[in-house]
Amino acid sequence: MNSIAELQSRLIASPKVWLITGVAGFIGSNLLETLLKLNQYVVGLDNFSTGKKSNIVEVEGLVTKNQWNNFYFIEGDVCSLEECRRAMIFFRSGDERERYPVDYILHHAALGSVPRSIEDPIQTNASNVDGFLNMLVAAKEFEIKRFVYAASSSTYGDHLSLPKVEDMIGKPLSPYAVTKYVNELYADVFKRAYDLDSIGLRYFNVFGRRQDFLGAYSAVIPTWIAALIRNKSVLINGDGETSRDFCYIENVVQANLLAATCTKSESANQIYNIAVGDRTTLNELFEILVDKLSTRGIATSTRPIYQQFREGDVRHSQADIQKARSLLGYAPTHKVAEGISEAMNWYLANYEHNH
Repeated sequence: MNSIAELQSRLIASPKVWLITGVAGFIGSNLLETLLKLNQYVVGLDNFSTGKKSNIVEVEGLVTKNQWNNFYFIEGDVCSLEECRRAMIFFRSGDERERYPVDYILHHAALGSVPRSIEDPIQTNASNVDGFLNMLVAAKEFEIKRFVYAASSSTYGDHLSLPKVEDMIGKPLSPYAVTKYVNELYADVFKRAYDLDSIGLRYFNVFGRRQDFLGAYSAVIPTWIAALIRNKSVLINGDGETSRDFCYIENVVQANLLAATCTKSESANQIYNIAVGDRTTLNELFEILVDKLSTRGIATSTRPIYQQFREGDVRHSQADIQKARSLLGYAPTHKVAEGISEAMNWYLANYEHNH
């Protein structure tokens, strides 16, 4: 039995209380689904600035009624310290006398997107830095066992070496990257000053079901799928040889569970790359998507249209995941093509639903 399977068995046998901030978002809702299916107690916090109520409704339809009753939702903002404090206690649905303190925090409330941060650095900072600090303060006050947070590969900035190793970073290339690096600095200081255990997970281009493909800042994979379904041209920034380490959502969920519950002292208070450890160019990604759609009877004759490189983007990104493998027991289960195959039914069904 591998690390994640062993952990899932332990959690089912001994349920814990989890707080997911940004629970209505793409990653947050997938974490919610997994934890509820493992019979865990979950507090969810979201202000719906980027998360969607439909994501939570979808999760409700995928779990049992008893599992759903283990979810306590708070519509609130991490920019409010009082709402962060309120989220530190679980109340069973329908019975507020039954209350439990949170064991683990999975912090995913943030304003993502490099372009959005360039357009609105003040709001990005408010959500990603002020909100992060509020969560740290509340976690310290309530003596949370482990604070796991979404860090970002954008922290590597202009450092050119590949693959990316956790202790070698460059200068940030966007306000978003600055905020995510400040998160790491704050988490380190809270360990030194208050002995709060935390783990930062530097995600590399996460994709999967419940990822928004209609918004102004939608990620490349759902955006391209929507275009190809309509037989519209796909826009590629640059020459298409820009490469990324695309990471399927199941890998990210695994990493969060392992990070929250790892017991080796040397595993805590660390930063980890969470990816596959591979590179896919945008040209290769385009061909993968065309192929996966064709196997479902959706043919396209369109070819990419190449345009200028996007401001703030790095040319290549690939993670060294050895640290997460050795200290967390992380073992990614899906490479990019496998993840796209698994998620494609969701993308197709939800594209039709939204059109």
